[in-house]
Amino acid sequence: MARRHFEIRTQPGFGLVALFTFAILYLPIAVLVVYAFNASESVTVWGGFSVKWFAEAWNNSAVQDAAWRSLVIAVFAAVIATFAATMAAIATTRTAPYPGQGFQYAFINQPLMVPEIVTAVALLIVFSRLKVWTGYSGLGWLILAHTAFCIPFAYLPIRARLEGMDLTLERAAADLYATPWQAFRRVTLPLLRPGIIAGFMLAFVISLDDVVITEFVKSGGQDTLPTYMLGQIRRTVTPEVNAIATAFLALSIILVTGFFLINRRKT
Repeated sequence: MARRHFEIRTQPGFGLVALFTFAILYLPIAVLVVYAFNASESVTVWGGFSVKWFAEAWNNSAVQDAAWRSLVIAVFAAVIATFAATMAAIATTRTAPYPGQGFQYAFINQPLMVPEIVTAVALLIVFSRLKVWTGYSGLGWLILAHTAFCIPFAYLPIRARLEGMDLTLERAAADLYATPWQAFRRVTLPLLRPGIIAGFMLAFVISLDDVVITEFVKSGGQDTLPTYMLGQIRRTVTPEVNAIATAFLALSIILVTGFFLINRRKT
């Protein structure tokens, strides 16, 4: 007797569970977006449709400074983290197995397992001493802190891409007398580009919306957009915070859509 293929979608209650899951995931976001267009100053009482909170956030100099600072930190941290993650992924995959390779993989991804508050406290202790010794308290420390935290996020998609790549083309390039650098530049790097882009975007988004590490490491006057929003919520909650969060959501959707289109074109 032939064994029937198990199909999860035909199981009783699957549709109800799926709807409940999507409601938990997206209903709060939908409410947030709707109340970003609320004319009232209350985030719970609907006062009609209006875009004034987007205009107020756009014209708010504190929001402009925090947004620009967030973008600068996220771009630099994502670039450095992606470069380091690419080198680490190549070093741990394009080599024969050796003792301790699994430990290296776990060590690189350890920040993903450690609670973020622990990483934040550790960075606070280190950078507070460095600030005293060097006399420098600029954004460089925040960029370094975000870079350290973002490396494993960039490393995972790059390593996954490398592990899924066939070595045949690279071996063919070597057989055609290409140097290791030529084989990497002409063969490996073009095939690896979607993974690098995915790693960069993931590191960028992680850095852009980080609160805990930023709150511990930043100096006075170095609020990013997430820490600015946290400070506003502590004082008073207005739909301006909803408008900023909606802009964050739109940026995330644009990044994900852009990566999908780039990746589809490459394949």
